[in-house]
Amino acid sequence: MNITTGIQRHAVILNQLEERDSVDVQQLCEVLNVSAVTIRKDLKLLEDKGLLFRTHGGASRINPYIRDRNVQEKALLFATEKEKIAAAAANLIVENDSVIIASGTSMVALARAVRPKESLTVITSALNVALELMNSRDVQVIQLCGKIRPSSASVVGQEAVGFLKEVACSKVFLGADGIDLDFGVTTTSLDEAYLNQQMIRSSEETVVLVDSSKFSRRGFGKICGFESVSRIITDRNVSDKVVNRLEEMGVEVTAV
Repeated sequence: MNITTGIQRHAVILNQLEERDSVDVQQLCEVLNVSAVTIRKDLKLLEDKGLLFRTHGGASRINPYIRDRNVQEKALLFATEKEKIAAAAANLIVENDSVIIASGTSMVALARAVRPKESLTVITSALNVALELMNSRDVQVIQLCGKIRPSSASVVGQEAVGFLKEVACSKVFLGADGIDLDFGVTTTSLDEAYLNQQMIRSSEETVVLVDSSKFSRRGFGKICGFESVSRIITDRNVSDKVVNRLEEMGVEVTAV
């Protein structure tokens, strides 16, 4: 492409963002036939004007960094998608299973969708998950103890981590605030991330439940890389490019 001015390059970059939500420096170098230094300067200028957000190795149309929001606020977002994701996740629970259900609105949806086959043991950090399950005769609920984190209606801390070191479960169901293909699975809380890491170590399989809005975004605390994730269940709005990258990394993706 014969691009001679910064204004022309900026127009191309913004058009690319409109089409795909994110771009990377190397692709732009090839499209515009300029150096990476030039592209990074262009992205800096466009970010200063509030037209994009720079990311590691590229740029995004939406802010990739997530603020912590109250659980009641998050419950209103993508509610239909979360119900479908939860229904698919519930089908993974088998007879006489022992599972961990972490915190988040997708986890509450999962608790509502659970239909136990014989008996089921659920360990959870989330108070609202425990409340959803406590009246089911076939579910034994073990509520982790620790410091309550009001924004997620869940507990965190060494008491919960210590208990999880003494158990072994078939799978852990995790929510996430962000899924970044280069950085991994993240949450807005470092304490929550530490607890989720122990949940993963205490489980044979890790299943992440996220709606498609969580992709190409990052929270403050890293939970894990994709080598620790067995499966991601999301909605049909996830892009084919993202699905292909995840499958190349060995993650099974279910889009419902």
